Amino acid sequence: MKRSETVMKTSIAGAGPIVVFLIVIFSVAGCHGAGQASSRPPAVTDLTTQRSSTDLSTQAATTLTDGPLRVSSVNPRYFTAESGRAVYLCGSHTWFNLQDMGPSDPPPAFDYDQWLDFLEAYHLNFFRLWTWEQTKGFVNAKEAFYLAPSPYQRTGPGAALDGKPKFDLTKFDQTYFDRLRERVIAAGERGIYVSVMLFNGWSVSYPKGEDDVTNPWLGHPFNARNNINGVDGDPDGDGSGDETQRLSSPDPAVLPAYTAYQEAYVKKVIDTVNDLDNVLFEIANESNGGSGTVNWQYHMIDLIHEYEKNKPKQHPVGMTVPWPDGDNSQLLSSPAEWISPNSPYGVSLDYPPIADGRKVVVTDTDHLVGIGGNRAWAWKGFTQGENLLFMDSYDTFLPGGGRHDVNDPDDVNLRQNLGY
Repeated sequence: MKRSETVMKTSIAGAGPIVVFLIVIFSVAGCHGAGQASSRPPAVTDLTTQRSSTDLSTQAATTLTDGPLRVSSVNPRYFTAESGRAVYLCGSHTWFNLQDMGPSDPPPAFDYDQWLDFLEAYHLNFFRLWTWEQTKGFVNAKEAFYLAPSPYQRTGPGAALDGKPKFDLTKFDQTYFDRLRERVIAAGERGIYVSVMLFNGWSVSYPKGEDDVTNPWLGHPFNARNNINGVDGDPDGDGSGDETQRLSSPDPAVLPAYTAYQEAYVKKVIDTVNDLDNVLFEIANESNGGSGTVNWQYHMIDLIHEYEKNKPKQHPVGMTVPWPDGDNSQLLSSPAEWISPNSPYGVSLDYPPIADGRKVVVTDTDHLVGIGGNRAWAWKGFTQGENLLFMDSYDTFLPGGGRHDVNDPDDVNLRQNLGY
């Protein structure tokens, strides 16, 4: 989606009493730490950031993640930690903070420590840890883009469409799960919460909205030509794997064969991070809309709840609005603890209040305008009881070549206001 040029003129004159109410009544542990002076970090001039002299991130790291988050019984717009203190989630996220991505094979390594430094410099306490299911190809990129590692081993026999050994969907690549665990732990040591994304609609759909440059399904392990297990995630043969993120019925007795492989993967992820406090789960980023997608996401939410029920810790599960053709009512009716909605007005930062206490709402610019946002949106969302996320281009590769500008003035200003 294109950057929104909308300049919101919403007044935040009433923010003062609301902020006081949140801090005094709920002791909100926000992005900047409860009770911290409102100093701002300097604009980032490169990716080597320095900690502000007033940064309380080190202190916050010992208290912000004291037990998995729970929906507050006092004000269910927010989460609370085990201590009972409310936690206000506010952050920034970028696309390749778990798997490496780039135009070379293997792709260049993502500097994760630098990413965490970046979040700390802006006093942010939350991000989405992205997953991509394919190992090659982006729907909006002409050139070949590669992603690694994958959750599955490539054992063969036989070659996949990219010329490498086919995947064995019964064998997990421990490299992926070790990295996942290490990165969640590293974030938790800095008092940062992580939404662990499990699936991605942009990895299976072709076309995706108006994007149809390269088909990511050709690089997906569930493509029948890419695995040795006889799994075909495109039974109608239309060149898109949307079926892997749909269920005609939530009845376990009639689930497709490939759903069992997905369930095994989800359980492996849970086993990998269940003992960690700073975890939230997200079923999928922007699966294509429709009742089948809703059935599938509800099924996966129920699976996580059931599997974690008898484990040491239970974590909140989130549902992101499907795209295209998603409906926020599907989120509100879901068994998820938290949701991430879209705007009913199209590609817009404007939307009606939705944080009425039925769900914890994490409003993410990714699902409003794609890439974009401004400080008026941030303050409006805050005063409406929403937790906030910014889809941050950071310095990632551009599909047409080159890299995004991490010092874009609008992005810098928004980050500063999010961490205020």
